[in-house]
Amino acid sequence: MVTPRIIAREHHTISRQQIDPDALKVMNRLRQYSHTAYLVGGGVRDLLLKRTPKDFDIGTSAHPNEVKKIFRNCWVVGRRFRLAHVKFGRKTIEVATFRQQGLANSETTSDSRQRGPIARDNTFGSPEEDAFRRDFTINGLFYDVGTLTVIDYVGGTVDLQNRLIRCIGDPNERFVEDPVRMLRAVLFAERLSFRLDTPIRKAIDRHHQKISQAAPARLLEELYKILRSGVARKILRSLSRKKLLQHIAPEIELGQSAALWRSLDRLDAFRRGSSSSSVELGTPVLLGSVVTPITETNTRRRRSIEDTHPAAIKLGQLPIARRDIERLSRIVALQVKLIDANLSPRSIRGVLARHYFRDALNWFTIHRNEPDVVKRWITLANASGNLLQNTTKKRRKRLQRRRRYRDQIRP
Repeated sequence: MVTPRIIAREHHTISRQQIDPDALKVMNRLRQYSHTAYLVGGGVRDLLLKRTPKDFDIGTSAHPNEVKKIFRNCWVVGRRFRLAHVKFGRKTIEVATFRQQGLANSETTSDSRQRGPIARDNTFGSPEEDAFRRDFTINGLFYDVGTLTVIDYVGGTVDLQNRLIRCIGDPNERFVEDPVRMLRAVLFAERLSFRLDTPIRKAIDRHHQKISQAAPARLLEELYKILRSGVARKILRSLSRKKLLQHIAPEIELGQSAALWRSLDRLDAFRRGSSSSSVELGTPVLLGSVVTPITETNTRRRRSIEDTHPAAIKLGQLPIARRDIERLSRIVALQVKLIDANLSPRSIRGVLARHYFRDALNWFTIHRNEPDVVKRWITLANASGNLLQNTTKKRRKRLQRRRRYRDQIRP
């Protein structure tokens, strides 16, 4: 039994006004039903660092089916890791039951050489057990909306002050259990400008080849997170130095050309822009920022993605969806029309009607320094009532009715 460090309201910077009102609504409703409910993970970390959290995840003593009974607008998802998703329109508040450390494929032992990946992770537990099963100390913090306190079982607040990425437990064991943690350690260090703890650096050097054993779908998800981070070039360079990138996407490792890094620089500049940091980039746009320069380099002449057979577009063993490749092809093909100032009114209406118009315009904004053209298309879209969303009035009304129904919470 570990006694947590409790940081009172006057000794931390988190305010309830900084928390998403729907997340507050979920936590308060769970507490009304006599369940423990904390803000957990990255949301607490970012608020303490005075950053704006992307997500507000909640940890609770309620089991997924109990959460579903409390909230009408709730769906239980996942098999290996069952979660409750409470929907508010297009927004999702993720609610996870406190868990114990998951069971590995092999018998639990102190020898990391005999440990294997986690096979099951649905053994529910206490807040303390949940804190110690997390990856890094800075992600193991809880915020109690009832007492306005930060709860720290793992020393995460001290590591935040020291700007240190430190594992909860032995990194040799934790990286064997889940090799994706090595990638996440590098991502957090570069995104937050933190130091990697020495045991973590040694463990990555020892186990870097195990990243190839991770689920390809999870690796692709982490790659998209990197590309959305605003420091993608910095993170990929660091992954390359630590020998992780060669196991994830060797094409990026081998294709370190000026075109690739120039593309990443433009993507990072776009993500860091004050007016575009909140823009949701589709996966085809992110994918194209990496794939298109590689394609151009490998063919030794400028070719767009539309000229390349979709089967040739590969990043290691990552399961890139064919629909994303096909959408990327259309996005690149549409660039010629976006730059054409002599399009007829009929052609303009045709461009605005494309379901991938918003992605195509984002692509153009990122990779071409022509703000006047972008402004012109935004004006045309607004004037046509498109608003960069290709939905009819009838469909918008139907979506609004559906959202109102989903947002209703049982009294």
